[in-house]
Amino acid sequence: METTEKPRGDWITRIGIIPGALMIVPLFLGAIVNTWFPAFLNLGGFTTGLFKNGTATLLGLWFFCMGAQLNLRTTGPTLEKGFAILAGKAGIGILIGLLVAFWVPGGVLLGLTPLAIIAAMTNSNGALYAALTQQFGNHTDRGAVSVISVNDGPFITMIALGAAGLAQFPAKELLGSVLPIILGMILGNLSKSAREFLRGGETLLIPFMGFAVGRGIDFSSLVSSGLQGILLGVATVVLSGPAAMLVLWLVHLAHRRPKPVRNVVAGAAEGTTAGNAIATPAAIALVDPAYKAIEAVATAQVAAATVTTALLAPFVVTAVVRWQTRRGVDPAIEEAYYAATDRRAFTRELETTARS
Repeated sequence: METTEKPRGDWITRIGIIPGALMIVPLFLGAIVNTWFPAFLNLGGFTTGLFKNGTATLLGLWFFCMGAQLNLRTTGPTLEKGFAILAGKAGIGILIGLLVAFWVPGGVLLGLTPLAIIAAMTNSNGALYAALTQQFGNHTDRGAVSVISVNDGPFITMIALGAAGLAQFPAKELLGSVLPIILGMILGNLSKSAREFLRGGETLLIPFMGFAVGRGIDFSSLVSSGLQGILLGVATVVLSGPAAMLVLWLVHLAHRRPKPVRNVVAGAAEGTTAGNAIATPAAIALVDPAYKAIEAVATAQVAAATVTTALLAPFVVTAVVRWQTRRGVDPAIEEAYYAATDRRAFTRELETTARS
């Protein structure tokens, strides 16, 4: 009698169960090579060019591909929701980072620097956001990712540190850092086929960039920063997600939308740290060498935060969904409200249903 075995998949597929695996696994490999086999990186030729000296090139190309995915044509409630969530998440991350910089002695809180705090708390895991809103949200929740994607990469961290006087970014260097994103965005919005062509590059480059970033880390710093990174991840889930929810709820309130429409699931799903945030300290250090001394520690902390938020966020979103359901808030009702030709009549119908 024949038996059909379920395909187990290859080892790369199995590694994929690790949160942020595309970035984190190569980063660990880079740290291992740098710690115990540093001579490998000095072989010369293409090996040294790619794995040791290629960080700036890989980052620039990745930012170009990423910028092409930013769709400026998103309109209406989706655009509003995206900006509300982005403002809440980025706002709380920048606020906490600057409070630590200016109010905590030494500018370090429990081993966490403003660089690591802002990099982790302002950047979000777009893939996890999409998965969570696909399961628990509606079309406006999912579509908001096109706006939220603005927080990918070091742009927000760079602006926050520069505006606060915590980093020196000469205008020429700053323009050189953000220009690939801008050029990619222009190309992606001018040509849908170009956007689709560059979409694969955004994912393809992540493991190479992860290794290049990891080769600047000594494994001892990665281990010693683990607990601090976990703390940073918990803070990101506990603070940035609720901040995004609050701003989104205030927007609903400002529009006087009926209670069943005030869906904030998207805000909860935003309380994560993306794997690509791990590259932010390296990008900042490339522009301002003063950050080179803390680059490795900040990178390790953000890496630990990425895994921590990926593990905790689904449970938080599930809890928020249950909380909303008990209050009569439903993403499906919100979507129907936006689609209604007469929203006042729709609101009266909701009120009548609630009273009956």
